[in-house]
Amino acid sequence: MGRDTRRIMFAGVGGQGIILATRVLAGGLIAAGYDVKSSEVHGMAQRGGSVVTQLSFGTKVYSPLVGAGAVDILVSMERLEALRYVHFLKRNGTLLVNLKKIPSLPVLTGSVAYPEDLVDRLKAYPVSLYLVDADREAEKLGNIRVMNIVLLGGLVKLAGLEGVVDWPEVIARSVKPQYREINVRAFEAGKRLV
Repeated sequence: MGRDTRRIMFAGVGGQGIILATRVLAGGLIAAGYDVKSSEVHGMAQRGGSVVTQLSFGTKVYSPLVGAGAVDILVSMERLEALRYVHFLKRNGTLLVNLKKIPSLPVLTGSVAYPEDLVDRLKAYPVSLYLVDADREAEKLGNIRVMNIVLLGGLVKLAGLEGVVDWPEVIARSVKPQYREINVRAFEAGKRLV
């Protein structure tokens, strides 16, 4: 990968809009003139399994895949998924976590307990940690489904990418016309959260 390549990872579970958030980010970065490569992993996503995307951008990117310890910013749409993938972050990387809890199947069946000390465990990592309630922000806007774009707004601000492209225009091009306004408002709300 080129020396100026930056790496971003999204993690969550099926149905949280991870793929859309990644595609909006990629579209904006391409419009800004970056070389962009991304990959997706869906683990039983339609049954609430993990969904992970990786995106690298820079002057020249040779591979979409990113190894452990190499991600600059990890955005987790669910707190347990943050713990599952935090090892991908580089030392002093940035971790943006939605406080949402989504119990996995083993938790729902009672075979394991949802770890209640997750936030304390995440705080032990040498990263900049941002905990936000993106679901609540989306609910305040009137549609929980824009939670992913709330987090995208936070990511864009944390990554210093606010001025590289007209993000509201990129978002408007990426969603159905009837959802454009609320997604743009979600993006702006996310920037204010971090």
